[in-house]
Amino acid sequence: MSVRIYSGPHSDRGRGPSGWFAYLPWIFTGLTILGQIVWVLTSGGTRNALTILTVVTFFLASATHAFIARGAAWATGYLGITLAFGWLIERIGLATSFPFGSYEYSDALGLSIFGVPLVIPLAWSMMAYPCLLAAQRLSTTRVGVALIGGLVLAAWDLFLDPQMVGEGYWTWAEIGWELPGIDGIPLQNFLGWLLASIVLLWILDLLPRKVAADAVPTTLLTWVFLSSTLANAVFFDRPGVAIWGFVAMGVVVIPFLWRLWSQPQW
Repeated sequence: MSVRIYSGPHSDRGRGPSGWFAYLPWIFTGLTILGQIVWVLTSGGTRNALTILTVVTFFLASATHAFIARGAAWATGYLGITLAFGWLIERIGLATSFPFGSYEYSDALGLSIFGVPLVIPLAWSMMAYPCLLAAQRLSTTRVGVALIGGLVLAAWDLFLDPQMVGEGYWTWAEIGWELPGIDGIPLQNFLGWLLASIVLLWILDLLPRKVAADAVPTTLLTWVFLSSTLANAVFFDRPGVAIWGFVAMGVVVIPFLWRLWSQPQW
C-alpha cells in the first residue's frame, strides 16, 4: 500500500489559532460595519473620531484574518508592504503632486508623519487585503491580479475621495479635469490611484498564494461596495459618485461573488 501526499494548490490552507482568537476578525468586522453605520448619523468631532476608529477596526480585521488564515510570515509581509507603500506613495504625492495631483491633509485625521496622517497607510493596507484575494480568485497570473486588484482598489477611491473631501480631511490646490458627476476631485487623482494600486497589487502578489476560508475579507469587500453605493445614492445625495463607484467596483466584485458561489473552494 502506498501513501500519497497531496501538494496541490489546496494543500496550503491556513490553519491559524483556534478558540477566542479565531473570532477576532469577525469582531473587528462587526465593529467596522457598526461604526460606519453610526458615522452617517453623526457629525463634527464624533464623526472625525469614528472615521479614525473605523479605519483602525477595518485594518485590524484584515490584519488578524491574514495572520490567522495565512500565517505570521505572510501577514508580516503583507503588512510591511502595504503600510510602507501607503505612507511612501502619499509622501511622494504631497511632495511632488505625483501621482494624485496637488493636495494637502488637514489635522482632523490625527497624528501625522511628514504630513501623512498615520491613519492613511492603515486605510491602504486594510482595503488592499480583500482586493488582493478577490483578484487572485479571478486570475491565476500576476499581471491579471495586478490589473484586476488595482482596478477594484482604485474604484474604492471613487467613493472615498468625495466623502473625505466633503468632510474637509484633505483639499486640492488645483482641480482641472473632473469625472462627470464627481465634482471637486481632479481626474488625475483617480488615474494616480489606478497606477499606484496596480503597482501595489503586483508587489503583493509576490507573496505565496494560500487558499483559506476568506469569509471575513469577502464580507468587508461586499460591504464597502454595497454600503458606499447606497450611502452616496441616498444619504449623501451624490448620484454620480454612486453610479461611478458601483460600475467600477462592480465589474470586479460581482464576478468575484459569482465565482465564489458557482465554484466554491471549501
